[in-house]
Amino acid sequence: MKFTFCHNNFNVLNLEKSLEFYEKALGLKEVSRMNAQDGSFTLVYLGDGSTSHQLELTWLRDWDRPYNLGDNEFHLALEVEDFDKAYELHKEMGCICFENKAMGIYFIADPDNYWIEILPKKK
Repeated sequence: MKFTFCHNNFNVLNLEKSLEFYEKALGLKEVSRMNAQDGSFTLVYLGDGSTSHQLELTWLRDWDRPYNLGDNEFHLALEVEDFDKAYELHKEMGCICFENKAMGIYFIADPDNYWIEILPKKK
């Protein structure tokens, strides 16, 4: 039996703000969307245009408070070809939340404070 990755999910308070962030910060674009018939939730799947892995953003109409993310020990990780250019973009956006210069990585936080690790592309 073999399992393969499909997607990760983040619940978000403001769907439009999150979509804007993920496109600007990471170049992720909407691949598909599903709206509940009663309007109680919306699912938006984002893709990077290169892999089949997707990020599912879930917006819940009746959720009225920030999500409890614990200690932010879980995260997504993306690699980028031009690490320095990505760093400058994220610095300009003010979304860098943690740097580990010794390891050559940093993390950004999305509008709901989910952490995303940014790695240089492996050569």
